Amino acid sequence: MAKTTPGEFVNQVRAEASKVVWPTRKETVTTGIMVLIMTTLLAIFFLGVDAFFSTIVKFLLGLLG
Repeated sequence: MAKTTPGEFVNQVRAEASKVVWPTRKETVTTGIMVLIMTTLLAIFFLGVDAFFSTIVKFLLGLLG
């Protein structure tokens, strides 16, 4: 494999970085809001599942005495 000089490496990095398509501010804000909404919905869902199982366990432990 051929060795790459530091200058060539920097040029290659610049060429690859210029191909990156960055999201717009609107896309970033929209994605952030969607992440917050989904995180909140999942938190509520898992709170409900946890409460359900907690109730079942307390009921079963209550049967023991």
